[in-house]
Amino acid sequence: MSPLPSESTHRVLADGFVRTRAQEGALVLGAALCTALFAQVAIAVPGSPVPITGQTLAVVLTAAALGPGRGLAGQVAYLLLGAVGLPFFAKGASGWGALVGPTGGFLVAFLPAAFLVGLAARQGHDRRWWTAGPLFLAGQLLILAIGVSWLRMKTGLDSATALQKGFVPFIPGGLIKAVIAGLVMPLAWKFVRSRAP
Repeated sequence: MSPLPSESTHRVLADGFVRTRAQEGALVLGAALCTALFAQVAIAVPGSPVPITGQTLAVVLTAAALGPGRGLAGQVAYLLLGAVGLPFFAKGASGWGALVGPTGGFLVAFLPAAFLVGLAARQGHDRRWWTAGPLFLAGQLLILAIGVSWLRMKTGLDSATALQKGFVPFIPGGLIKAVIAGLVMPLAWKFVRSRAP
C-alpha cells in the first residue's frame, strides 16, 4: 500500500489508499453514488423550481477527498448516470431534460466546483477548519452562481427575481454545508495522521 498522505506532499486523502485502476474506478463510482444518495435529501423551496438538497455537500466532500481528477470524474459519472435514466437527481428525477432544463445549471456546476475544490484540497486547504470552511463555502457559492445564471437564461427572469428564486434561499444551507464539510475533512485528516506508522 502506498504511504498515507502527509502534510508535505500535497496529496489528498484518497492518494494514500489507492493502488490500482480498479480502486480508482471504485472511488469515482463511490463519489457518484454518494452524490446520488445525498440528492434524495431534498426540501422544496416555495416559489422556486430549485430544491434544497444534500448534493452540494457530497460534491465538495468527495472532491476534497479524491482530488481534482477523481472528483471531477465522479461528478461526470453522476451526471451521466442520472441523464441515462437512473433516479440519481433530486427526488429521484433522471433524464437529459434535468440537465438542460432551468435547474440544469446547478447540476452542471458540479463539474467546475469539484475540480476547483479538489485542486485546492491538493494544496492542503482542506486540512484545517479555518481554510476548509471558506474553501467549501466558495464551492457552494460557485455552484449557486452558475446555477442562478443558467436559471435566468433559461427562464428569462430578471436578475433580481432569479437571485430571489435561485440564490438567496440557498445561502443558509450553503453555510451549514460548508461548516459541516469544514469540520469533517480536518477530522478525517486527523484520523489518518493518527494511524500513520
